[in-house]
Order: sequence, then C-alpha cells, then structure tokens
Amino acid sequence: MSPHGTRRTAAALVALPLVAIALITPARAAATITVAADGSGNYTTIQAALAAATSGTVITVKRGTYHGQVSIPSSKSGITLQGATGTATDVVITGNTPASTAGTAGSATVLNLARNSTITGLTIANVYAAHDSQALALYAGGDRQIYRNVRLLGYQDTFLSWGGTGSSQVRQYVYQSYIEGAVDFIYGNGALVVDSTTIHSLDRGTANNGYITAAATNASNRYGILITRSTFVSSAAARTVALGRCWHAGGATDAIGQVLIRESSMAAHIRQAGAWQDMGGFSWKTCRFSEFRNTGAGAGVGTSDRPQTSDANAANFTAQKYLAGSDGWNPVR
Repeated sequence: MSPHGTRRTAAALVALPLVAIALITPARAAATITVAADGSGNYTTIQAALAAATSGTVITVKRGTYHGQVSIPSSKSGITLQGATGTATDVVITGNTPASTAGTAGSATVLNLARNSTITGLTIANVYAAHDSQALALYAGGDRQIYRNVRLLGYQDTFLSWGGTGSSQVRQYVYQSYIEGAVDFIYGNGALVVDSTTIHSLDRGTANNGYITAAATNASNRYGILITRSTFVSSAAARTVALGRCWHAGGATDAIGQVLIRESSMAAHIRQAGAWQDMGGFSWKTCRFSEFRNTGAGAGVGTSDRPQTSDANAANFTAQKYLAGSDGWNPVR
C-alpha cells in the first residue's frame, strides 16, 4: 500500500458526515499554566495566571506560600487550580483581611465566582487574628464548583457558599478535605455537600466554643448544607460546640436554613443540649436541621435538641440529590 493510502482529500472530507469529520480531527489539549514564586514557572502570582487563563485552562501552582487575595471572576469558567505536589500543605494561599475593613467578599482569601471550576491540592487560609470580624478563607459564589483535597483555615466564617439573594442557588462539592474555624465557619445559602472531610472546631477556651454551620437556605429550596461521611474533631471541652444556628441573612424571614449531618463521626465536643442554636431573634426550630446515623461520643441520641431524620427521608437527602439541580450534575465520588 502507498504510504499515502490513508490520506483523505479535501473533496472526500466534504462528503463525510460532520460526526465522522469530528472523529478524525485531533482534540485540542487544555491550556496549562505554571505558577512559581521563584520564577521557574510561567507566572510568579496566581492572579497573573488567572488573567491569562481561558475556559479549560489548568493552572498548576508550585510549592510555596502565596500572599494576598486570589479573585476568580465569573468570566473564568471551567478552570482548574491545583497544587503541584498533591499535598495540600505544600501550597498555601494566605490572606489577613477582615470583613470589617473590606466587606465580606473583600475579606475572602479566595473569591471564586466561576462556574465549573475545580480547586485541588492546596491550602486557603485567612489568618486575621483579632477574631472580632468575619474573615473568610473561601467565598464560593459560582455554580458546579469542586474542591478536593483542600484545607480551608479561618476563625469566623471560614467558608461561604453564596448564590445571592432570593431563591438563586449555587452548588459546590467538597471532598476529602479539611475545614477549620470557630464561629459559623461553614455557612451560606448554596446547595453545599461536604463529603469525607475533617471538620475541626477551634477551642475558644469558653463554655461556648462556637458554631459549625450557619445555613440561610431559601424556603423555596429543598436542599442546603449536607455534611456526610465526615469527622468532627476538636480539643475543646466536652459538649461546648454547637452544630449550627439558623442564619436569616439580612433579617430575611424566608431564609429557612436546611442542614443535614449524616453518617459522620462526632467527638465529645459536640453539644447534646443546645446542639442547634437560635440566631438574630429567630428560633432554630424554624429551620430544617437534622441528623442521620452519626456515631461517636458527640452523636445525637434522639432528644428534642438532636432531631433525627428517618430512613425513608434520608433516601431523598443524598449527596447526589443535593447537587443534581435541573441538569443532573453528579461529581460525587
């Protein structure tokens, strides 16, 4: 056979169906960008790399500590931001800004408004030390976001999932990660699934060692925050940390928070009485808080302060159902 026997002429291509042409057209590789503080990459800052990124770009960040806010705008959909080594402690994005001076979004060390984005293998920290203000590590404001093998470190309001006012809702999936804080440190109105993650409550050294969640789920949305297959740890005294409280953002009466904690391990720091708390004059009983098949010294035992959901109801509150939306999104592992 001639060495040109498999070559197709332009005329032959015209005669082919469009599907066949697509099959023989080489796929375009995703753009890749490397960030290294020491100058060994394409850029020395993550923000400069983001400015150059387009949809589908993979930004790999080399080992090091990167200071200052990283802002991922909504126009940068489909990007991946990943630590180079796969060890989250090797790559640290850190800030030191409170909301009292910069506003909620301005305080976030990472402000991610992009759809279909993935962040993996790194640490995001807000080290603001005064503890008199919100100081976000991560503001997740885009739909269909994935966070895998990340460490989120803060004190008050570490991680916000926020889709705006009203019934608008974003979806995020956090998997095999670590989240640390003391006050309302997993909060917002998004459909947020925290799966197979360590949740560390800091010890404030008081009889009230804070609150883990603060959901502001709109009443029209069935799903809010789901924590599943996770581990709750702390060095705080026994029965001094609340699972959450009912946040009516801006006093909105239709913010009827929804939180389910299921099939997770809870250490003794979790309260029995007062596990769910009132907030801003609103009773926690107006919100939708429950547990399912948790274990450990801090697990609920079915008292009025620790409502448990039924097997039948739990079947409708899985990670897949929280995230499916109208498009069937399913990033769950």
